[in-house]
Amino acid sequence: MKIIDNIKELKNEIKNLKGSIGLVPTMGALHNGHKSLIDRAVNENDNVVVSIFVNPIQFGINEDLDKYPRQLNLDCELCQKAGVKIVFAPKVSEMYDDDKNNLTLICPPYSVVDKLCGKSRPGHFDGVCSVVAKLFNLTKANRAYFGQKDAQQLFIIQKMVKDLNFDIEIIPCPIVREADNLALSSRNKYLSENDRKLALTISQSLFNAKKMFQEGIKQKRAIIDACLKLMEQLDVEYIEFVDKNTFEFQDEANENTIILIAARVPETNTRLIDNINL
Repeated sequence: MKIIDNIKELKNEIKNLKGSIGLVPTMGALHNGHKSLIDRAVNENDNVVVSIFVNPIQFGINEDLDKYPRQLNLDCELCQKAGVKIVFAPKVSEMYDDDKNNLTLICPPYSVVDKLCGKSRPGHFDGVCSVVAKLFNLTKANRAYFGQKDAQQLFIIQKMVKDLNFDIEIIPCPIVREADNLALSSRNKYLSENDRKLALTISQSLFNAKKMFQEGIKQKRAIIDACLKLMEQLDVEYIEFVDKNTFEFQDEANENTIILIAARVPETNTRLIDNINL
């Protein structure tokens, strides 16, 4: 496995690869959720590139850019054991000019970003799409692997690929959970012991919502009220129903519904997201 921190060397290595290329874009602090993406990519491609880059242009003011967990050595060990061919871990100066306010960005349609995480994090998805497009171009990947926990991000990237005719296949991968059903996230490292217990009410709410739907309850208000009751100790940013095919809001649940939640836990103010597909 090669660890590369500059674009010129990456391009040279990519030219020399034989066979298909799978890309797993990450911000590092790799956990078993990331490993599931990497393992699938290794199984389905001749070569796998994992990018490790904490992308500053997708963080807003007062977000956790400076404290976002960074553990490159451990991440590289995981990648090597998994059979990754290249880890691309560039510095910010390698990816962007000094004037990060004067960049050419890919801006998804207002209709898909002015809601949910995009509404509370203005410019976030511009930064995500722009860095992902750069990684697509640099790696010449045939396939790219993304987790379904970031459901809005996945939908937006799929739309970008379709609208801009990128010659790459996007592979959605299931949410990976810990034994107690907490969705794996790099930000789980922030949680205090009490916060972690409270964070479990997010997945509990989602699984209860699915149970209610299976029992014939489709009314949005009834399901949301049940979720809020379970999460009463959290600062809930949103609970929303969207159609998985269009990401448009829904007034009641059906077989195409994804229920999405974003909430903050009280002690560390850590923001967590999760979702369930009905």
